[in-house]
Amino acid sequence: MLNVRRLFAAFLLSFAAAGAMAQDKVVYHFDDAAAQALKGLRNMKNHLDVDPSAKLTAVAHANGVDFLMKDAKDRNGNPYEVAVQELVARGVKFEVCEITLKNRGLKREQFIEEASFTPSGVVRVAKLQREGAAYIKP
Repeated sequence: MLNVRRLFAAFLLSFAAAGAMAQDKVVYHFDDAAAQALKGLRNMKNHLDVDPSAKLTAVAHANGVDFLMKDAKDRNGNPYEVAVQELVARGVKFEVCEITLKNRGLKREQFIEEASFTPSGVVRVAKLQREGAAYIKP
């Protein structure tokens, strides 16, 4: 009976340890760069400052893609690309919706090299959530 209790206790501890070591996955959803980009980039930096092991993915569609375009600047004239590069160096992924490109007549070449592309931003957000990612809309 004592061995059964020890085995059960070890079993419970293994689940607790696995949960404690699990890497947080988070999707940041951008659909309006003017309203969300600066705040969202700052949120992601702060997120990683507190939890460096978190796996963050930024998905942009509609007007949310604008901050990932070459030469895009915030309202103070600061390029977004610098903040994006710093976040990419920390493991953040930035994904741009290809449906938005088609609907707005944009080309991949207009975006910074740190941006990758996904067929549908909305579908990508849903898939990341289904895979267990927390959802944040800055």
